[in-house]
Amino acid sequence: MFLKYAGADEERSGTGWDEIYYSEMQELKIAGKKVAVFGQGDQISYSENYADATGELHDVFESLGCKIMGYTSQEGYEHDESKAIRGDSFCGLLLDAVNEEELTEDRVKNWVAQLLDEGITESSGEAAPVVAAAPAPQVEETATVALDDPVLAEEIIAQVKTTRTGYVAHYNDRTDKTMWISNDGRSSYVTAGAPGYE
Repeated sequence: MFLKYAGADEERSGTGWDEIYYSEMQELKIAGKKVAVFGQGDQISYSENYADATGELHDVFESLGCKIMGYTSQEGYEHDESKAIRGDSFCGLLLDAVNEEELTEDRVKNWVAQLLDEGITESSGEAAPVVAAAPAPQVEETATVALDDPVLAEEIIAQVKTTRTGYVAHYNDRTDKTMWISNDGRSSYVTAGAPGYE
């Protein structure tokens, strides 16, 4: 989702998520439930608002009386500021598939192990815990596909070369990957290397 009001404390998205967070979710009776939140963002391009939506989601669940679990260290991240920081830690797992995709798998494995150590699956008579993902910060209803299949990658590149209107390329020279975002903002693809058209 596009964060139209990045920097605000709440209702930053300007989308239907705001209504869900501050209207529909307020009716939930989930006090005492175990909750862990995670989200993703681009800590380089949005370094002053890295994964802010994750912090907002955390605060909504906390205000409902949930027991928040899965706080993680900021060590190894390159952001300047984030509304997902609580004390010295992130309020959940934050990922950056744009700049640090190679760290995602280990970060997820470590976080799941941490949640198990914290007792997220242990029951004390309550319903199953909630693991909530913050909405993607830049693209609404995104279907992101990492294209290891060169044929599919070539089909996308061919569409871009032919129409130049289907997708917009965003090349990251640090990771040597290109993110292709559709003009309607509803899908994205990642390919290895530079865009490949002139």
